[in-house]
Amino acid sequence: MSEDEKGVQKYVVSTDRSGDIHVHVQGDLSQQDKRCVFLTVHDLGTNHSSLVDFVNSPAMTEIKERSCFIHVDVPGHEENSPDLPDSYQFPSLQTLGEDLITVLDFLQIRYAVGLGEGAGANVLARCGLAHPRRLLGLILVNCTASTSSVADAFRSRFSRWRGADISQSEEDFLIYHKFGHVSFVRAHLDYRYQQITSECCSAGERERTLAEYRSRLRGNLNTHNIKQYVKAFINRKDLLLKGCQPDILLITGTLSPYSSVIEKLYKELDRDKVTILKVEKVGDVLAESPAKVAQSLLLFCQGQGLLTSLPPPGVERRMSRAMSMEEYDKPNIRRLSLTPSVSESPPPRKL
Repeated sequence: MSEDEKGVQKYVVSTDRSGDIHVHVQGDLSQQDKRCVFLTVHDLGTNHSSLVDFVNSPAMTEIKERSCFIHVDVPGHEENSPDLPDSYQFPSLQTLGEDLITVLDFLQIRYAVGLGEGAGANVLARCGLAHPRRLLGLILVNCTASTSSVADAFRSRFSRWRGADISQSEEDFLIYHKFGHVSFVRAHLDYRYQQITSECCSAGERERTLAEYRSRLRGNLNTHNIKQYVKAFINRKDLLLKGCQPDILLITGTLSPYSSVIEKLYKELDRDKVTILKVEKVGDVLAESPAKVAQSLLLFCQGQGLLTSLPPPGVERRMSRAMSMEEYDKPNIRRLSLTPSVSESPPPRKL
Protein backbone atom coordinates (compact mmCIF):
# COMPACT_ATOMS: atom_id res chain seq x y z
CA MET A 1 0.00 0.00 0.00
CA SER A 2 1.15 3.56 -0.73
CA GLU A 3 -0.41 7.00 -0.40
CA ASP A 4 -0.26 9.98 -2.76
CA GLU A 5 -0.16 13.68 -1.95
CA LYS A 6 -3.98 13.88 -1.95
CA GLY A 7 -4.29 11.24 0.75
CA VAL A 8 -5.54 8.55 -1.65
CA GLN A 9 -4.26 5.12 -0.64
CA LYS A 10 -3.07 2.82 -3.42
CA TYR A 11 -3.24 -0.97 -3.46
CA VAL A 12 -2.45 -3.69 -5.98
CA VAL A 13 -4.93 -6.57 -5.82
CA SER A 14 -4.12 -9.88 -7.52
CA THR A 15 -7.10 -11.64 -9.10
CA ASP A 16 -7.35 -15.13 -10.53
CA ARG A 17 -8.35 -14.19 -14.08
CA SER A 18 -7.85 -10.44 -14.53
CA GLY A 19 -4.32 -10.26 -13.13
CA ASP A 20 -3.21 -7.34 -10.96
CA ILE A 21 -5.77 -4.57 -10.45
CA HIS A 22 -4.66 -1.18 -9.13
CA VAL A 23 -7.06 0.28 -6.57
CA HIS A 24 -7.19 3.82 -5.15
CA VAL A 25 -9.06 4.44 -1.89
CA GLN A 26 -10.46 7.80 -0.79
CA GLY A 27 -11.61 7.78 2.81
CA ASP A 28 -10.99 5.80 5.97
CA LEU A 29 -11.95 2.17 5.42
CA SER A 30 -11.60 1.44 9.14
CA GLN A 31 -14.82 3.44 9.51
CA GLN A 32 -16.77 1.49 6.90
CA ASP A 33 -19.49 0.51 9.37
CA LYS A 34 -20.28 4.21 9.78
CA ARG A 35 -19.78 5.19 6.14
CA CYS A 36 -21.26 4.58 2.73
CA VAL A 37 -18.70 2.64 0.66
CA PHE A 38 -18.67 3.14 -3.12
CA LEU A 39 -16.93 0.87 -5.63
CA THR A 40 -16.17 2.75 -8.88
CA VAL A 41 -15.03 1.74 -12.36
CA HIS A 42 -14.09 4.23 -15.08
CA ASP A 43 -15.00 4.53 -18.75
CA LEU A 44 -12.93 4.08 -21.92
CA GLY A 45 -10.07 6.50 -22.51
CA THR A 46 -9.58 7.45 -18.89
CA ASN A 47 -8.81 5.92 -15.49
CA HIS A 48 -9.75 6.34 -11.83
CA SER A 49 -8.88 10.05 -11.98
CA SER A 50 -12.18 10.85 -13.73
CA LEU A 51 -14.13 9.46 -10.76
CA VAL A 52 -11.77 11.16 -8.28
CA ASP A 53 -12.48 14.48 -10.02
CA PHE A 54 -16.21 13.91 -9.64
CA VAL A 55 -15.90 12.97 -5.95
CA ASN A 56 -13.76 16.06 -5.35
CA SER A 57 -16.30 18.41 -6.94
CA PRO A 58 -17.91 20.89 -4.52
CA ALA A 59 -21.31 19.25 -5.01
CA MET A 60 -19.96 16.02 -3.51
CA THR A 61 -18.28 17.56 -0.43
CA GLU A 62 -20.79 16.42 2.20
CA ILE A 63 -21.20 12.99 0.64
CA LYS A 64 -17.43 12.54 0.46
CA GLU A 65 -17.06 13.40 4.15
CA ARG A 66 -19.42 10.55 5.04
CA SER A 67 -18.21 7.98 2.53
CA CYS A 68 -15.31 5.87 1.33
CA PHE A 69 -14.59 5.46 -2.37
CA ILE A 70 -12.76 2.48 -3.84
CA HIS A 71 -11.64 3.48 -7.34
CA VAL A 72 -10.60 0.62 -9.62
CA ASP A 73 -8.22 1.03 -12.55
CA VAL A 74 -8.95 -1.44 -15.34
CA PRO A 75 -5.75 -3.48 -16.01
CA GLY A 76 -3.07 -1.37 -17.64
CA HIS A 77 -4.83 1.94 -16.97
CA GLU A 78 -2.86 3.18 -13.99
CA GLU A 79 -0.73 6.29 -14.56
CA ASN A 80 2.39 5.65 -16.69
CA SER A 81 1.59 1.96 -17.06
CA PRO A 82 3.86 -0.08 -19.34
CA ASP A 83 2.36 -2.02 -22.23
CA LEU A 84 0.45 -5.07 -21.13
CA PRO A 85 2.54 -8.07 -22.28
CA ASP A 86 1.51 -9.97 -25.41
CA SER A 87 1.04 -13.06 -23.24
CA TYR A 88 -1.60 -11.30 -21.15
CA GLN A 89 -5.20 -12.05 -22.10
CA PHE A 90 -7.19 -8.90 -21.40
CA PRO A 91 -10.32 -9.92 -19.49
CA SER A 92 -13.83 -9.57 -20.84
CA LEU A 93 -16.20 -7.12 -19.16
CA GLN A 94 -17.92 -10.14 -17.62
CA THR A 95 -14.67 -11.46 -16.13
CA LEU A 96 -13.73 -8.03 -14.81
CA GLY A 97 -17.12 -7.68 -13.14
CA GLU A 98 -16.92 -11.08 -11.51
CA ASP A 99 -13.35 -10.45 -10.31
CA LEU A 100 -14.25 -7.21 -8.53
CA ILE A 101 -15.37 -9.36 -5.61
CA THR A 102 -11.65 -10.03 -4.99
CA VAL A 103 -11.11 -6.28 -4.48
CA LEU A 104 -13.90 -6.14 -1.90
CA ASP A 105 -12.56 -9.21 -0.11
CA PHE A 106 -8.98 -7.90 -0.14
CA LEU A 107 -10.08 -4.63 1.47
CA GLN A 108 -12.51 -6.49 3.78
CA ILE A 109 -15.54 -4.59 2.50
CA ARG A 110 -18.81 -6.25 3.36
CA TYR A 111 -21.15 -4.04 1.34
CA ALA A 112 -20.71 -1.35 -1.30
CA VAL A 113 -22.67 0.76 -3.77
CA GLY A 114 -21.47 0.47 -7.36
CA LEU A 115 -20.76 3.68 -9.30
CA GLY A 116 -19.60 3.24 -12.88
CA GLU A 117 -19.45 5.20 -16.12
CA GLY A 118 -19.78 3.85 -19.65
CA ALA A 119 -17.84 0.62 -20.03
CA GLY A 120 -17.16 0.76 -16.29
CA ALA A 121 -20.90 0.87 -15.58
CA ASN A 122 -21.28 -2.28 -17.67
CA VAL A 123 -18.53 -3.95 -15.60
CA LEU A 124 -20.17 -2.99 -12.30
CA ALA A 125 -23.59 -4.15 -13.45
CA ARG A 126 -22.10 -7.57 -14.14
CA CYS A 127 -20.56 -7.51 -10.67
CA GLY A 128 -23.97 -6.75 -9.18
CA LEU A 129 -25.55 -9.64 -11.07
CA ALA A 130 -22.80 -12.05 -10.03
CA HIS A 131 -22.60 -10.91 -6.38
CA PRO A 132 -25.97 -9.38 -5.42
CA ARG A 133 -25.33 -9.86 -1.70
CA ARG A 134 -22.33 -7.53 -1.74
CA LEU A 135 -23.67 -4.54 -3.69
CA LEU A 136 -26.49 -2.57 -2.09
CA GLY A 137 -27.23 -0.65 -5.28
CA LEU A 138 -25.90 0.24 -8.74
CA ILE A 139 -25.45 3.80 -10.04
CA LEU A 140 -24.85 3.34 -13.76
CA VAL A 141 -23.86 6.32 -15.93
CA ASN A 142 -24.39 5.79 -19.67
CA CYS A 143 -24.59 2.03 -19.24
CA THR A 144 -25.30 0.11 -22.44
CA ALA A 145 -26.95 -3.30 -22.02
CA SER A 146 -26.99 -4.46 -25.64
CA THR A 147 -24.11 -4.98 -28.05
CA SER A 148 -25.77 -3.01 -30.85
CA SER A 149 -25.95 0.70 -31.64
CA VAL A 150 -22.74 2.64 -31.02
CA ALA A 151 -20.71 -0.56 -30.57
CA ASP A 152 -21.10 -1.25 -34.28
CA ALA A 153 -19.49 2.09 -35.08
CA PHE A 154 -16.71 1.27 -32.63
CA ARG A 155 -16.01 -1.97 -34.48
CA SER A 156 -15.59 -0.27 -37.82
CA ARG A 157 -13.56 2.58 -36.37
CA PHE A 158 -11.11 0.57 -34.28
CA SER A 159 -10.80 -2.58 -36.36
CA ARG A 160 -7.97 -0.92 -38.28
CA TRP A 161 -6.25 0.40 -35.15
CA ARG A 162 -2.91 -1.32 -35.61
CA GLY A 163 -0.34 0.89 -33.94
CA ALA A 164 0.08 1.87 -30.31
CA ASP A 165 -0.92 5.49 -30.86
CA ILE A 166 -4.46 6.79 -31.14
CA SER A 167 -5.18 8.51 -34.43
CA GLN A 168 -7.13 11.74 -34.63
CA SER A 169 -10.26 9.97 -35.88
CA GLU A 170 -10.06 7.38 -33.09
CA GLU A 171 -9.57 10.11 -30.51
CA ASP A 172 -12.56 11.97 -31.90
CA PHE A 173 -14.69 8.85 -31.64
CA LEU A 174 -13.70 8.26 -28.01
CA ILE A 175 -14.73 11.86 -27.36
CA TYR A 176 -18.05 11.20 -29.09
CA HIS A 177 -18.50 8.10 -26.90
CA LYS A 178 -17.99 10.17 -23.74
CA PHE A 179 -19.51 13.55 -24.60
CA GLY A 180 -21.84 12.93 -27.55
CA HIS A 181 -23.64 15.67 -29.45
CA VAL A 182 -27.16 14.52 -30.40
CA SER A 183 -30.04 16.01 -28.43
CA PHE A 184 -32.93 13.80 -27.40
CA VAL A 185 -36.21 15.02 -25.92
CA ARG A 186 -38.76 12.82 -24.15
CA ALA A 187 -42.39 13.87 -24.46
CA HIS A 188 -43.88 12.01 -21.52
CA LEU A 189 -42.63 12.01 -17.94
CA ASP A 190 -43.74 9.90 -15.01
CA TYR A 191 -43.02 10.02 -11.28
CA ARG A 192 -40.02 7.69 -11.53
CA TYR A 193 -38.53 9.65 -14.40
CA GLN A 194 -36.46 12.74 -13.69
CA GLN A 195 -35.63 15.05 -16.57
CA ILE A 196 -33.76 18.06 -15.29
CA THR A 197 -33.01 21.33 -16.99
CA SER A 198 -29.33 21.73 -16.26
CA GLU A 199 -27.55 24.93 -15.47
CA CYS A 200 -25.51 23.93 -18.46
CA CYS A 201 -21.83 24.65 -18.34
CA SER A 202 -20.60 27.45 -20.53
CA ALA A 203 -18.93 26.88 -23.88
CA GLY A 204 -15.62 27.77 -22.28
CA GLU A 205 -16.08 25.21 -19.51
CA ARG A 206 -17.03 22.53 -22.03
CA GLU A 207 -13.95 23.29 -24.11
CA ARG A 208 -11.82 23.03 -20.98
CA THR A 209 -13.36 19.65 -20.15
CA LEU A 210 -12.69 18.41 -23.67
CA ALA A 211 -9.12 19.70 -23.54
CA GLU A 212 -8.51 17.89 -20.26
CA TYR A 213 -9.84 14.65 -21.72
CA ARG A 214 -7.64 14.96 -24.82
CA SER A 215 -4.66 15.72 -22.60
CA ARG A 216 -5.21 12.55 -20.59
CA LEU A 217 -5.52 10.47 -23.74
CA ARG A 218 -2.19 11.85 -24.96
CA GLY A 219 -0.54 12.02 -21.55
CA ASN A 220 0.03 9.45 -18.82
CA LEU A 221 -2.35 6.79 -20.11
CA ASN A 222 -0.95 3.92 -22.15
CA THR A 223 -2.73 3.98 -25.52
CA HIS A 224 -1.79 0.34 -26.24
CA ASN A 225 -3.71 -0.67 -23.11
CA ILE A 226 -6.63 1.65 -23.87
CA LYS A 227 -7.02 -0.31 -27.08
CA GLN A 228 -7.46 -3.53 -25.07
CA TYR A 229 -10.29 -2.03 -23.02
CA VAL A 230 -11.96 -0.76 -26.20
CA LYS A 231 -11.77 -4.27 -27.68
CA ALA A 232 -13.33 -5.75 -24.55
CA PHE A 233 -16.14 -3.19 -24.83
CA ILE A 234 -16.68 -3.96 -28.51
CA ASN A 235 -16.76 -7.71 -27.88
CA ARG A 236 -19.00 -7.60 -24.80
CA LYS A 237 -22.05 -9.80 -24.58
CA ASP A 238 -25.54 -8.48 -23.90
CA LEU A 239 -26.12 -7.41 -20.31
CA LEU A 240 -29.33 -8.95 -18.95
CA LEU A 241 -30.38 -6.68 -16.09
CA LYS A 242 -33.97 -7.87 -15.83
CA GLY A 243 -34.33 -9.51 -12.42
CA CYS A 244 -31.22 -7.78 -11.04
CA GLN A 245 -31.50 -7.83 -7.24
CA PRO A 246 -29.70 -4.56 -6.34
CA ASP A 247 -31.68 -1.37 -7.02
CA ILE A 248 -30.48 0.61 -10.04
CA LEU A 249 -30.13 4.31 -10.82
CA LEU A 250 -29.59 4.93 -14.54
CA ILE A 251 -28.02 8.30 -15.39
CA THR A 252 -27.48 9.89 -18.80
CA GLY A 253 -27.47 13.25 -20.53
CA THR A 254 -29.64 14.17 -23.48
CA LEU A 255 -26.52 14.81 -25.59
CA SER A 256 -25.06 11.36 -24.90
CA PRO A 257 -24.99 8.95 -27.86
CA TYR A 258 -26.45 6.37 -25.46
CA SER A 259 -29.43 8.44 -24.33
CA SER A 260 -32.05 6.52 -26.32
CA VAL A 261 -30.37 3.19 -25.53
CA ILE A 262 -30.63 3.88 -21.79
CA GLU A 263 -34.22 5.04 -22.24
CA LYS A 264 -35.00 1.67 -23.83
CA LEU A 265 -33.21 -0.18 -21.01
CA TYR A 266 -35.25 1.72 -18.43
CA LYS A 267 -38.52 0.68 -20.07
CA GLU A 268 -37.47 -2.98 -19.98
CA LEU A 269 -36.71 -3.10 -16.25
CA ASP A 270 -38.92 -3.45 -13.19
CA ARG A 271 -40.05 0.06 -12.21
CA ASP A 272 -39.86 -0.90 -8.54
CA LYS A 273 -36.12 -1.53 -8.93
CA VAL A 274 -34.95 1.18 -11.30
CA THR A 275 -34.95 4.99 -11.49
CA ILE A 276 -33.67 7.08 -14.38
CA LEU A 277 -32.16 10.56 -14.43
CA LYS A 278 -31.70 12.40 -17.71
CA VAL A 279 -29.97 15.77 -17.62
CA GLU A 280 -30.70 18.13 -20.48
CA LYS A 281 -28.03 19.66 -22.71
CA VAL A 282 -25.09 17.60 -21.41
CA GLY A 283 -23.28 14.49 -22.57
CA ASP A 284 -20.67 13.90 -19.87
CA VAL A 285 -22.93 14.25 -16.84
CA LEU A 286 -20.23 13.67 -14.20
CA ALA A 287 -18.10 16.55 -15.50
CA GLU A 288 -20.80 18.87 -16.82
CA SER A 289 -23.53 18.47 -14.21
CA PRO A 290 -22.02 17.09 -10.98
CA ALA A 291 -24.60 18.85 -8.76
CA LYS A 292 -27.54 17.10 -10.43
CA VAL A 293 -25.78 13.73 -10.25
CA ALA A 294 -24.84 14.27 -6.59
CA GLN A 295 -28.45 15.13 -5.75
CA SER A 296 -29.79 11.94 -7.37
CA LEU A 297 -26.96 9.86 -5.92
CA LEU A 298 -27.87 11.06 -2.42
CA LEU A 299 -31.56 10.31 -2.84
CA PHE A 300 -30.78 6.87 -4.25
CA CYS A 301 -28.42 6.01 -1.39
CA GLN A 302 -30.92 7.19 1.19
CA GLY A 303 -33.39 4.79 -0.39
CA GLN A 304 -30.89 2.05 0.49
CA GLY A 305 -30.68 3.26 4.10
CA LEU A 306 -27.34 5.05 3.56
CA LEU A 307 -26.18 8.65 4.11
CA THR A 308 -29.30 9.31 6.18
CA SER A 309 -27.65 12.07 8.23
CA LEU A 310 -27.76 14.29 5.13
CA PRO A 311 -31.13 15.94 4.51
CA PRO A 312 -32.63 15.33 1.07
CA PRO A 313 -32.31 18.33 -1.24
CA GLY A 314 -34.63 21.09 -0.09
CA VAL A 315 -35.39 19.45 3.26
CA GLU A 316 -33.98 20.54 6.60
CA ARG A 317 -33.56 17.71 9.11
CA ARG A 318 -33.28 17.95 12.87
CA MET A 319 -31.51 15.00 14.41
CA SER A 320 -32.45 13.56 17.77
CA ARG A 321 -30.02 14.58 20.48
CA ALA A 322 -29.81 10.94 21.47
CA MET A 323 -28.48 9.96 18.05
CA SER A 324 -25.07 11.05 16.74
CA MET A 325 -24.20 11.94 13.15
CA GLU A 326 -22.26 8.67 12.85
CA GLU A 327 -25.28 6.66 14.00
CA TYR A 328 -27.40 8.35 11.35
CA ASP A 329 -24.82 7.43 8.71
CA LYS A 330 -24.53 3.80 9.76
CA PRO A 331 -25.83 1.65 6.87
CA ASN A 332 -29.23 0.08 7.47
CA ILE A 333 -28.42 -3.43 6.34
CA ARG A 334 -31.70 -4.78 7.75
CA ARG A 335 -33.47 -3.49 4.64
CA LEU A 336 -31.86 -6.33 2.68
CA SER A 337 -33.84 -9.53 2.49
CA LEU A 338 -30.66 -11.44 1.73
CA THR A 339 -28.17 -12.53 4.36
CA PRO A 340 -24.61 -12.93 3.03
CA SER A 341 -23.40 -16.48 3.02
CA VAL A 342 -20.10 -17.36 4.64
CA SER A 343 -18.50 -17.85 1.23
CA GLU A 344 -19.53 -14.38 0.05
CA SER A 345 -18.67 -12.44 3.19
CA PRO A 346 -15.08 -11.46 4.03
CA PRO A 347 -13.82 -12.27 7.52
CA PRO A 348 -14.90 -9.83 10.26
CA ARG A 349 -12.64 -6.88 10.80
CA LYS A 350 -11.76 -5.60 14.24
CA LEU A 351 -11.88 -1.81 14.35
